[in-house]
Amino acid sequence: MSELTDTQNEIDDRLIPIDRVGIKGLRFPVEVREKDGGTQRTVATAALTVDLPAHLKGTHMSRFVEALHEHGSILDVATVEKLPRNLLDRLFAKRAHVEFQFPFFISKAAPVTGKPGLVDYEVKFTVGVDVDNGCDFILTVIVPVATLCPCSKAISERGAHNQRGTITYSVRSSAPLAIEELIRIAEESASCELYSMLKRPDEKAVTERAYDNPVFVEDVVRNVAKFSNARPEITWYRIEVENFESIHNHSAYAVIEKQVR
Repeated sequence: MSELTDTQNEIDDRLIPIDRVGIKGLRFPVEVREKDGGTQRTVATAALTVDLPAHLKGTHMSRFVEALHEHGSILDVATVEKLPRNLLDRLFAKRAHVEFQFPFFISKAAPVTGKPGLVDYEVKFTVGVDVDNGCDFILTVIVPVATLCPCSKAISERGAHNQRGTITYSVRSSAPLAIEELIRIAEESASCELYSMLKRPDEKAVTERAYDNPVFVEDVVRNVAKFSNARPEITWYRIEVENFESIHNHSAYAVIEKQVR
């Protein structure tokens, strides 16, 4: 059999470097480390990229999949940087970037009856490796919450409007943080956390909890920021809060981003 042409290694005379090139939207079964040391199985959507020098026509797409399979199915904040480092070696690159986004499930007992139910959260691992600047890892959790409007409560004779919202909480840290820790910080910053299983006594409890703890989006981002500032291992954070307003045809939104240390 004659040798096949390696088109990707041909010279490109436009001489324009590419920041990131690779694959995205690849679904891959993974096992994610839990705080207690166990794992849970889920499916991640992966994106893997490297930089491409100006003189090369293309990268070798199959090598990204090879590297992913070699890394295996375990996703652990302490070891995930091995994958982009493998890409550097395989593709002779100077920078590599890997992203995994996946649903993460936590079993939560209803507040009064104790009935169990699984609540799902979106989690993202974003890892960049640079041969000159080392590794950059960002852990992101997307947490659904309930919020109750302080203004509505203050001006209304009966009740107050409330809504679901999402807290997108991203951190860099000097030591590994558990996914569950970030989720808990986000939930404690809202009017009330969400549950999948609620009987009538539970519904009464969460409704009254939210009513007793009204918060604007401004309050939520500040609450998460206050928790973050108190954690010495967190070196940077970005907090986005969006409330899907129940009496407006728009969302309320706030963001704080800060380099802490």
